[in-house]
Amino acid sequence: MIQLDVLSYYGRQRDTIPYVVVLQNNRFDRSATRFVAPLILARQANVREHYLAPRFTVEGIEVVMDVFNLATLPTERLGPPVATLGDEDSRAKLMRAMDELISQA
Repeated sequence: MIQLDVLSYYGRQRDTIPYVVVLQNNRFDRSATRFVAPLILARQANVREHYLAPRFTVEGIEVVMDVFNLATLPTERLGPPVATLGDEDSRAKLMRAMDELISQA
């Protein structure tokens, strides 16, 4: 599991959150947990396209990153990588959302 990998999510909210994206730096890959952002099904997300709610397509499914529900999850609750958001466009959208969330205004 490396930074910006998209993983299957096996938690209770799997019907709404099929995936998470790893935000954690690869330097901490020995940790038993991962810092992740949920990727919510776009059809169930009550948000329009916005830089704080970037949209992606994973395995043909449109999802929205939920920056307001970041979590640290045990690796055993996470599935295998199914995609990556490491391409330049996806990385830029992810980083902008995170920067906006934590920047000082």
